[in-house]
Amino acid sequence: MKEVEYFIVDVFAEAKFCGNQLAVFLDDGRLSSEEMQTIAREMNFSETTFITSLTPRNGAYDTRIFTPVNEIPFAGHPTLGTALVIAEKVLQEPVDTIGLNLEMGSIPVAFVAQGGDQSILWMTQKEPVFGEEYDLVDFAAMLSIDKVRIRTTGPIQMVSTGLPTVIVGVQDLETLQQIKVQPEPYRAFIDKAGDVNLLVYCMKGYTEAQDIAVRVFADWARVPEDPATGSANGCFAAYLLQHNILNTENVDVTVGQGYELGRPSQLYLKAKAVDGRIEPRVGGKAFIVANGKMQL
Repeated sequence: MKEVEYFIVDVFAEAKFCGNQLAVFLDDGRLSSEEMQTIAREMNFSETTFITSLTPRNGAYDTRIFTPVNEIPFAGHPTLGTALVIAEKVLQEPVDTIGLNLEMGSIPVAFVAQGGDQSILWMTQKEPVFGEEYDLVDFAAMLSIDKVRIRTTGPIQMVSTGLPTVIVGVQDLETLQQIKVQPEPYRAFIDKAGDVNLLVYCMKGYTEAQDIAVRVFADWARVPEDPATGSANGCFAAYLLQHNILNTENVDVTVGQGYELGRPSQLYLKAKAVDGRIEPRVGGKAFIVANGKMQL
């Protein structure tokens, strides 16, 4: 019988029991890919990660990420939450940076003290790829809103920093909160576009501490709506800079997500141009809330 220790982490949370939940398994090479997928389906979080070697390789820790239905090359809150577990439970000492070797490549996570006990964890995502642009009429029908409620400052566009996201702006917070994704047009779009997240935003936060509110839908991964999505928000940070949505040289904003799900989340987004490339960064706080052992 195999027994594997795991931790449950709340990521992009300002306090415990908020943000997005993650299970992190200290696999260390004991599990097959099939067993990892079975465990991810059993945990039924949006993602579950497996640290496949507790010894770093090229200065970073080999990690695999699974949704309940498949393995994916990258995701945001699993990257931050896994780095926290490595720092607190594997190394058991303060660190400045933890690197993860993911399927899409190596991702560094920096621990930046903000006063008090809780650091903000920051990941630098890969250079964004800006893809296809879409018709607002199609997305208005998909989101159950009138087409006049969609922002036309910036296109509806596919962006990827490792996991593709389609970004749609709406006029106000009320419209954002009223969205209901229609299954048939959504499935038709996913059948054509592939496994992509759908991020909808408005230029007003849920709280005074936030600049922007977003909702993210990922039913392709059995996640009808996600409470906090680092990968999609990294794409969004790049999008804000690419299309000069903020009329600023760099992006530095605070984003709220997950309020409709009762999992209030807060993400910090930065983006800047470096040698002609956009460098997006996403940060947030994370808390280990539980641990246990799974027997197979």
